[in-house]
Amino acid sequence: MTRLVLVAMLVASFALPAQETRREVYHRSANSADDARPDNPAVPDVLAVSAHLQRIVILRFKYNTDLLAGLQREIREQKIRNAVILGAVGSVRGYQVHQVGNRTLPPKDVFVRDPTAHADIIGMSGIVMDGRVHPHITLANADRAFGGHLETGTTVFTFAVVTLGVLDDSLSLKKFDDWNYR
Repeated sequence: MTRLVLVAMLVASFALPAQETRREVYHRSANSADDARPDNPAVPDVLAVSAHLQRIVILRFKYNTDLLAGLQREIREQKIRNAVILGAVGSVRGYQVHQVGNRTLPPKDVFVRDPTAHADIIGMSGIVMDGRVHPHITLANADRAFGGHLETGTTVFTFAVVTLGVLDDSLSLKKFDDWNYR
């Protein structure tokens, strides 16, 4: 009888929907002293680069496409070196994002994943630096809006459209997301 109950519980658990999961990751510097060093007064408070849009690229992603993998692939195929993400619309049928999880260095990322959750894409912003994409996404469902850094595992539902403003290849944007440049 006990064995039958255990088998029934195991079978029933397969029918349960996946739930949101969280994990934390610290990003320590190669030299731990860098995390504690004071800001360098030679580094400006604001780094400004002027640029003109070379072209606009609009990408449409179909059902069940991994949004980040598709974005990375199209940036390579379109030979985009530098760009700004101007926006996005659509919906997802599962997501994974990460947000900053602390206020002191080294930074900690909190990864939030739910492969079965549905949500609308409310917006996306970010930057492409030397072919490397740094996208942030805002999602919403009937209960809340949420978002963070787009991660693999965010799967398109109905469609997704992402608009990129392509910048000149000669721009140097390498320091724009380097948290040790301070």
